[in-house]
Amino acid sequence: MAQQTDDLRGNKIFAAILASFSVLVVSGVASGMIFAPQPPKVMGDKIAIQEVATTETEAPDVPPDWGTVLKTADVAAGATVSQKCQSCHNFANGGPNQTGPNLWGVIGRKPGTHAGFSYSSAMVDFGNKIGVWDYNHIYEFIHGPQAYLSGTKMGFVGLKQPQDRINLIAWLRQQSSNPVAIPAPSAPTAPAPTAAAAVASTPANDGAGSKPAVDQTKTATGNVAN
Repeated sequence: MAQQTDDLRGNKIFAAILASFSVLVVSGVASGMIFAPQPPKVMGDKIAIQEVATTETEAPDVPPDWGTVLKTADVAAGATVSQKCQSCHNFANGGPNQTGPNLWGVIGRKPGTHAGFSYSSAMVDFGNKIGVWDYNHIYEFIHGPQAYLSGTKMGFVGLKQPQDRINLIAWLRQQSSNPVAIPAPSAPTAPAPTAAAAVASTPANDGAGSKPAVDQTKTATGNVAN
């Protein structure tokens, strides 16, 4: 009797374990069906990305109209900009050369000729080529010395803002016993005529050739005057 009781109890335990396992299996299958991942219709690496073309272009950095800008330049701001140069240059009349040559009277002076300074051959050749430092050459040179004149000793990174260069040049012009004259402003360029204006200015022609105008002046009685 005791043996049968133990067997029955064992069967019940086995049945309970089997039932629990079955529940776990069924739950797993059901949850897999409910929460199964749904792949996207289009994979991320297949989605076409439309590129937007831009029409913006950087304006060319060309020398300005010196006859206009030098009259309105901020000379005090140019003096402030010159402080970036004073670690290598002296600007006083008769001042010494430093890492770079003294720059008193540099505008109008031939490049590579200041007494007592050892210039690079590139600068000497440049001076022989252009003659003197004018406004345009200084403007372009201090934008990026190494890029403008290969072989120069001047390792300065340059002044990238056009107005900084204009102000500095206006100040440099005054650091001279005989400042170079400001040129006359450039004459404004007349705008090209538009297509509509060109058509409007063209005399009408009916294809039959031109005809002399008829004097339609009449007397009070309505007859043509003669």
